[in-house]
Amino acid sequence: MRGVVFSSEVSLPARQGHRVTPPRARRGFLRRVRRLIPSEQKRAIKLAAIRDCGRRCVYCAAPLDYAHATLDHVYPLAKGGAHTPGNVVAACPSCNRLKADLLPVEFFLRYPWAGSNFIHYARAVHRALKRQARRAVSLAFADARAA
Repeated sequence: MRGVVFSSEVSLPARQGHRVTPPRARRGFLRRVRRLIPSEQKRAIKLAAIRDCGRRCVYCAAPLDYAHATLDHVYPLAKGGAHTPGNVVAACPSCNRLKADLLPVEFFLRYPWAGSNFIHYARAVHRALKRQARRAVSLAFADARAA
């Protein structure tokens, strides 16, 4: 019959400063996985962006259908923007490539026509982004008159 075993009677091997760490994924791997969104959610965001922009490209005002439309992040992901409905608009592929990873102010200063269309067609964008577009367009047109 077994009796009670006291902790003073049990001998455990010495750990000698050994620290157990769980296995980790490669650096940056988890960041990429977190950015992925399910295809249904991306489809819903794209449909909502097309609807909110009146089925037109927010930069050149060309008519868009679902197959041709691309999602553009007004404040780019590369510069810290988020993949949220207030930052995503529908754009044609050529305008999306033209904008690339430029900040809204930089893009609208270079192409004021895109900024004026953006103010008109981008209805569901964050208020601060529209305010930046208005300022950039007015500055660009003022520079054009002065030159």
